[in-house]
Amino acid sequence: MTTQETQVQVPDLVFPTGFVWGAATSAYQIEGAVSEDGRGVSIWDTFVRQPGRVVNGENADVAIDHYHRYREDVETMAGLGLGAYRFSISWPRIQPDGTGPANAKGIDFYSRLVDELLSRGIDPWVTLYHWDLPQALENAGGWPSRDTARRFADYAALVHDALGDRVRNWSTVNEPWCAAFLGYASGEHAPGRREPAQALRAAHHLLLAHGLAVEAMRAQRSDTRIGGCVNLYAISPESEAEADLDAARRIDGLQNRFFLDALLKGAYPADVLEDFGAMADFAQDGDLDVISAPLDMLLINYYSRFTVSGKPGGAASAAAAPTDSGSPWVGSEHVSFVQGGRPVTAMGWEIDDSGLYELLVRLAREYPAVPLVISENGAAFDDVMTGDGTVRDYERRDYIAAHLRTCHAAIEAGVPLEGYFAWSLMDNFEWAWGYGKRFGLVHVDYETQVRVPKESALWYAETIRRGGLSGPAE
Repeated sequence: MTTQETQVQVPDLVFPTGFVWGAATSAYQIEGAVSEDGRGVSIWDTFVRQPGRVVNGENADVAIDHYHRYREDVETMAGLGLGAYRFSISWPRIQPDGTGPANAKGIDFYSRLVDELLSRGIDPWVTLYHWDLPQALENAGGWPSRDTARRFADYAALVHDALGDRVRNWSTVNEPWCAAFLGYASGEHAPGRREPAQALRAAHHLLLAHGLAVEAMRAQRSDTRIGGCVNLYAISPESEAEADLDAARRIDGLQNRFFLDALLKGAYPADVLEDFGAMADFAQDGDLDVISAPLDMLLINYYSRFTVSGKPGGAASAAAAPTDSGSPWVGSEHVSFVQGGRPVTAMGWEIDDSGLYELLVRLAREYPAVPLVISENGAAFDDVMTGDGTVRDYERRDYIAAHLRTCHAAIEAGVPLEGYFAWSLMDNFEWAWGYGKRFGLVHVDYETQVRVPKESALWYAETIRRGGLSGPAE
């Protein structure tokens, strides 16, 4: 028996009754059908057509064709016993130019998807924005423009009005850090701009968009549960040297505290604003009151730990970018990232479930009480389809098992954690990496579109059935 095939021995860990077991996807990564039924052009449609932006020049015009195969995909979810499915709405499918009335065919697609999920006993969790800004709004200034936040609130109201009678759980903006700093500072993501001061304005307006959307949705229904969604990292200094400690403070500030403090405390951290210097001129009076409207839950995406140094000569990011890009670390471009000696995924991301526990306990200790949900957690590995038609992705199984054990430990420690969504349900278009990195519980043959649940999916289904981790994972 190889090391990879060694059974994972775990104690009996039963999760609380009502704990949400789910999996997640995003619209641009799975839907395809980019020119069908009135859908407009998004910044990602434009970005993928620029030479050098995506590995192998790949695009998501077809992706995994979920737009046409959603019933098959819901059947797969039901077969795995998922209690919930987190998916995003394509803004240009609803408003092709980012303004105006809703495109009826776009609304109809998501309405049919919601009904299909409910018919199989799967709770739909809707994310309003997962990075596919209508190109027309980017042409008008994009997220650095304050008007984009207002347009987002209008869009949120349209979708919520159409689906709010059947969808209770909503999140607004997925990972505003990525949308702002990978999109407008490093240029690794759409729209591919490298303008640090504008990236800060984008980050603020993404948070403002969240707050304005919360206002608009709550004005329509009182029974909707709404959360913000942030991607958090545990941060460690390489050493106790003053430069390394300052580097950890800076990256924790820009990655974690900038967003958490705004959402949950109604203020940006003073030290982070000082790091920005003259660029910290993006907020207007009253903005943070809107941003920090009470949340029904906070959604957390967690993948890895960063180990950082303030000494020169290290890497500019935790893992190599797939294409040429600048630094996303506005005001802290000198900080370097080093390996901490842990195993890594196919993305080069270090595996550290202890970082998730650290973050969950920190949130419960340092911030106002709010229910928490792990809305993304998963890993890419070099999956291989064997001759018998199976994918023995034991590394992914072990990754998820370790993080679920951490979730259970956090709950035992008093953290109000209500659910877990694996990323991702299916292999898909992995942004600037194209199709070379697979995160899915379900394997997708990109030529035939055939779906095959991997070993991790079968294990996760059994975990859901048991209501926790019980006995060996095999």
